[in-house]
Amino acid sequence: MRIPSSYLVTFREPEGYLDFGRFGPPSQAVLEASTRMLEQATGAGPSTVDDLMRHELRAMAAAARLCGGDTDHVVPLPNTSTGLFQVALGLAGEVVVSPAEFPANTYPWVRAGRARVNWLPAGPVTPEAVRAALTPETTAVSVSAVDFRTGYRADLAALREVVGDRLLVVDGIQGFGVVDEPWRVADVLVVGGQKWVRAGWSTGFMALSDRALERLEPVASGWTGALDPGLFDGAVHPVGEGAAAWSLTNLNPIASGAFATALELVELGGVRAIGERIGQRLDELGEVVEGAGGVVVSARERRGGIMAFEVPGVPSAAVGAALVAAGVTATVRPEHVRLTPHASTTPETVARFASALRELRAAKPVVVDVRAAGPVAGAPVRGNVLDALAPTVAGLASALGPGTEVVLHDLSALPNSIVAIAGGLTGRQVGGPMTDLLLGLVRRGTTQDLPGYDTYAPDGRLIRSSTVFLRDERGVAVGCLCVNTDPGAGGGSGQGGHAVEAFPGDVDTLQKLLVERAVEAVGVPVGLMKKAHKSEVVRVLDEAGLFLIRDSVDYLAGVLGVTRYTIYNYLNEIRGEQGR
Repeated sequence: MRIPSSYLVTFREPEGYLDFGRFGPPSQAVLEASTRMLEQATGAGPSTVDDLMRHELRAMAAAARLCGGDTDHVVPLPNTSTGLFQVALGLAGEVVVSPAEFPANTYPWVRAGRARVNWLPAGPVTPEAVRAALTPETTAVSVSAVDFRTGYRADLAALREVVGDRLLVVDGIQGFGVVDEPWRVADVLVVGGQKWVRAGWSTGFMALSDRALERLEPVASGWTGALDPGLFDGAVHPVGEGAAAWSLTNLNPIASGAFATALELVELGGVRAIGERIGQRLDELGEVVEGAGGVVVSARERRGGIMAFEVPGVPSAAVGAALVAAGVTATVRPEHVRLTPHASTTPETVARFASALRELRAAKPVVVDVRAAGPVAGAPVRGNVLDALAPTVAGLASALGPGTEVVLHDLSALPNSIVAIAGGLTGRQVGGPMTDLLLGLVRRGTTQDLPGYDTYAPDGRLIRSSTVFLRDERGVAVGCLCVNTDPGAGGGSGQGGHAVEAFPGDVDTLQKLLVERAVEAVGVPVGLMKKAHKSEVVRVLDEAGLFLIRDSVDYLAGVLGVTRYTIYNYLNEIRGEQGR
């Protein structure tokens, strides 16, 4: 289907932007509408407030049209979390939900404490999985229309049949406006406007069916949700009729105007046409990923607007750094990189992404064992500083004298970063990991040289270490050269600060060491840990760089006795608080 040029021309996001699943840059139309309303507010007169407040009605009318309902069944919201908390506070019985959902769709059910939570097993929320989980006590099933990690698009129509007369609660933020879904099958549809709708923050709505209005108690209902809200007679009035009963207070009318403008643009472009254009871009991006040796790990059959991928042998953090250097914006998670294009995403953006992956692939260094005759057979080669230095490592160690070890690390090969080593002071070899100290520095982006600090070898000997970070032509750290000396063997002298670090021989040892230290730092045995303690362990390990190690999430989940999805939820919460 053809998208009107009048729709496309209003969007001007930067070339390289592929992160609409996190935030959708608003259109020029939204910007201009917001500016006009702000200007109107600055010259406030007798009718200004009433005039601005009418934009809320306009927004709700557009929302109702797009979800196939009417304005008696929709209510404005500032975000999805507010709506889901309202529903959780008003529901009794049992709710079925996946622990792998975005936290906005798990926290309300636990925090509200009214309905018992029946957690689904790991995997997509399919009709079969839901059917197997239903019990006589189940009163609701809560699901995301599109999974935020994998892009899996839930089969809402089939879920409706499985759920039967129970309530079907749908978080539509990752699909509304770009995925053509039968939204009316949902008893509760909660949508935020800051992502795919491209309305900016503090915009959204909730649609409730007659069944939901009958069964849910509007506990979190404010004065604007009461009968006769404008009658200030000192009494607390009964709740109003329809979805209006779920109103908490007046929302920002300028945000409502922006939301109305954005929704009307969706109507202009057409949801089906917008979705088809996004699908085309996803196909193009997928071809680029696979052509560069990457692997698409997200849903393919029932796909929303999300594609996640990995580059085997390259940590997602390193892939993300390469994308940033090329001017590509994406979401980087410990387990993969997520791309979310929109209908306005240009072929030039796809080309920029392709160029970034080509450079990443070309930049992957040769793996050199200085004890062997030459490069490992079949290893990729690049002409850069790492390739130039690798053959000199043995000679440098020899020139520096007895008791000296020289190590060359490739940061794109984390955690198995040692590509050349000579000297044997720490007992490591090619393919081994970097130290815990260096891993933490790389994770925090603190790639500053560390000259002359004291630490200890695995056998307890005091050694003097120096680390120099190696950078490419853009100034991005791509590796580091480390020199370790044993002062007692005549390899060095002088004073330095004490920075104790470990020299693990393999990744498993490094992983175990980091986790044991984090648990010790929290100070509570794992068997006695509460959620706050486990979250703190994850925070410590995130700072330490544990999640740069492949499969570390599964390992930590086993140690803490939780699911891998719980670890991801902790990470999302922690990084959200830190503004990452």
